Amino acid sequence: MRVRRVVTTRAGGVSVAPYDSFNLGDHVGDDPAAVAANRNRLAEQIGLPASSVVWMEQIHSRNVTVVEGPVDEPVPATDALVTTTPGLALAVLSADCVPVLLSDDEAGVIAGVHAGRVGARVGIVRETLKVMVELGARVESIGAFLGPAASGEQYEVPPAMQADVEKHLPGSASRTKKGTAGLDLRAGLRRQLLEAGVAGVAVDPRCTISDTSLFSHRRGAPTGRLASVIWMDESAPDGE
Repeated sequence: MRVRRVVTTRAGGVSVAPYDSFNLGDHVGDDPAAVAANRNRLAEQIGLPASSVVWMEQIHSRNVTVVEGPVDEPVPATDALVTTTPGLALAVLSADCVPVLLSDDEAGVIAGVHAGRVGARVGIVRETLKVMVELGARVESIGAFLGPAASGEQYEVPPAMQADVEKHLPGSASRTKKGTAGLDLRAGLRRQLLEAGVAGVAVDPRCTISDTSLFSHRRGAPTGRLASVIWMDESAPDGE
């Protein structure tokens, strides 16, 4: 069994502007039929039934939900999904927030986390690690991947907001290219994960605000949403 991860871009879907073209968010005003077609295409491309991809109703909370099988609708009011079920894909939607994919490959426990400014500040990643451990994971065996997100050079915030987030998520304060107060949530989350004892943290360097191949709410709203997806491929032997 092998843990697999995929991050989408804007390209390859059927949505029209301003959601062009591979929008996977069902809450941004896009045609529901286009979103459904895009989600079906994603499932097809990763080799899973569309029913095996689990989506969330993300609310910027620290709510974590354990899922054991396919669900008919997005899991309500949660910002992290955890499973031990092979072949069940956990999807995180984002367009500047940080998608966090976590896995203990040996224990067979994976998680997908939506960590925006509010969720990161209130500890959604720490809560997810706790639930993973309850399901048999060992923190020192967990690897983390932080997907495309707003970079510290581009994510401008008021100084008071920066100070507040830095207080709760040390390492996240930054200076933007303009020389103003900024936030680098991935830097703060990476520090938090390493201090928690995880085995390693990989970071996708792409900035959603500056990279036009990605969706960015801050660059231009309304817009679509990327998906970062993690699953355990039961058809792949260990080490493949």
